[in-house]
Amino acid sequence: MQGFNKYYPPDYDGEKHKSLNSYRGKHALGDRARKIEQGILITRFELPFNIWCGGCDAHIGMGVRYNAEKRKVGSYYTTPIYAFRCKCHLCSHWFEIRTDPQNTRYVIEYGARQKVEDWNPEENGGYAVHENDSSKNAPLDPLQSLEKSTTQEENYIKHAKPHLEQLQELSAARSADPYALSVRLRKTFRTDKHAALRVKASDDAVRERYGLDANLKLVDANDALLREEAKAGWEDGKRRLVEESTKKRLEDAHSGVLSTSGDTSSSSGAGPSRIASSSGSRTVSIQSPPKHKHHDSRPIHKTHSQAHKSSTRSTPLSRPNATVSRKDQAHSAKSKAVSSLAATLAANSARKLDPFAQGGIGIMGRSSSKLPDLVARRQ
Repeated sequence: MQGFNKYYPPDYDGEKHKSLNSYRGKHALGDRARKIEQGILITRFELPFNIWCGGCDAHIGMGVRYNAEKRKVGSYYTTPIYAFRCKCHLCSHWFEIRTDPQNTRYVIEYGARQKVEDWNPEENGGYAVHENDSSKNAPLDPLQSLEKSTTQEENYIKHAKPHLEQLQELSAARSADPYALSVRLRKTFRTDKHAALRVKASDDAVRERYGLDANLKLVDANDALLREEAKAGWEDGKRRLVEESTKKRLEDAHSGVLSTSGDTSSSSGAGPSRIASSSGSRTVSIQSPPKHKHHDSRPIHKTHSQAHKSSTRSTPLSRPNATVSRKDQAHSAKSKAVSSLAATLAANSARKLDPFAQGGIGIMGRSSSKLPDLVARRQ
């Protein structure tokens, strides 16, 4: 094993001497601890500022180092105050410098004077860095005034203390019987779980009944606000459905009148139509079955170009043409009746699909907006 250059003599006793330094009567710091019995430790100290020696009046610059005698002379709260006693290297005069934890600086205790080189912010429009004069009316610290005032104590007695006592009583009541609290909590969990499962089963049944999306959220039967919102959405969808059906009936009736007038004009002006067809204009030929025995069975040509301005419109209709027009009007009225019946059947089918009309629970807005689409698909 490698040695550590330590020799333990035969008369060395570890329990008695503790260490080799105490066995030889020496300190671990050596000659620096020659005055350790007096509480003085020799340490290396560097001047923190420029000074003039009080004995020889010589100028000693900042940064000059001395073997100073360091000792503790007091404390500021829990921060110790140290004194450094130095001997001038130009004479035999001694001077002492101490720490000032309150103002975070060094001060000369005796034997020298400091060269003032600090920048004074107060003279330049600022605030003094170290102000210890209590005679000046300095602003009070708000936190310090709050700590030393009786308002805080009164506030604690009136408000904080009763509240703390109430919290302590509540905590003691809750933790008095842990088993009963656990039983009550687990019972509440089971009740809530069973209620949630029943609601989920009911919602799934409604979705399966009406073929709704599995991710569609249904309205809670006990929530009046959501029911009102769903009902408003349903009424809006119903209103749009009625408007669309009315608009469609009007369009069907209008298209029936136009087709009737078109048939009349085509039957009365067959000669000009054939001329327009032979002249090479863009035409569409639609062949319809004969409606009357005396009517011409030839195909009727309907042109999409500009209408022909012939002399047949200014001449009164003949007797057979008037009879054909009355027949076409009757056919148009029959078509309108069929369209109205189809719209009524579609509305009845939509009413059967409506949950509100059947007394069920409502569905959120997306389901009510699908009613016009359902009616359109059924038509």
